[in-house]
Amino acid sequence: MKLKLFYVFMVLAIASASTMVHAQKANKLTSKEKKAGWVLLFNGKDFSGWRQCNGTAMPKNWTIEDGAMKVFTAEGSKPGNGAGGDILFGNKKFKNFELSIDWNAGKMANSGIFYNVREVPGKPIYYAAPEVQVLDNVDATDNKIDSHLAGSLYDMLPADPATVNPAGQWNTIVIRVENGKVTHTQNGKKVVEYTLWTSEWDNLVQNSKFKSFPGFAEGISKEGFIGLQDHGWPVSFRNIKIREL
Repeated sequence: MKLKLFYVFMVLAIASASTMVHAQKANKLTSKEKKAGWVLLFNGKDFSGWRQCNGTAMPKNWTIEDGAMKVFTAEGSKPGNGAGGDILFGNKKFKNFELSIDWNAGKMANSGIFYNVREVPGKPIYYAAPEVQVLDNVDATDNKIDSHLAGSLYDMLPADPATVNPAGQWNTIVIRVENGKVTHTQNGKKVVEYTLWTSEWDNLVQNSKFKSFPGFAEGISKEGFIGLQDHGWPVSFRNIKIREL
């Protein structure tokens, strides 16, 4: 009996060790991902490639913690009030791509992921770019409108809230943009689908707060930067990777 238990223990130990060996490390690409064309936009160690929107350096209210980039409430600001800390991956503009980001929202946190960002001096990151919402769906103050919940095309199309892990836990959002057709996949489930530069898109804009935004009236760019929002709440991001289509 003891010998049988010993073998069972050894099998479990080997299986556990194998799982640990093969578990993917944060901010690392597998050989399969590399072969498929994925590249990292964040190395887990520093802010290489990143800078303030309409700036040249990283804002002071961003830090690296446990292999993740984290935005926090800026000194002298109150939670919920950004301090000009929106950032861009400024090394390259993207057109057709698949972007994957892990995000972890603190209690009451609110932030956003932007793509096709057109950088305009004196204008905020959301001036003329679609926003994929990042939110603590339970306690954030901006949780009263369906299209303001996590994973949504902000103020336009809602994502299924059942796909979101609660504050303090990691979520993965994959944003795919190909010839104007866009999908948001949240924790493995497709939650939003739309097509840019169409009558459908124009209707979405006209039925949102963006109808009065000059940048949206001018039109969303055909390509642009990837960006992350400072909304004055603690939010962490890691495993930021992209592959061009």
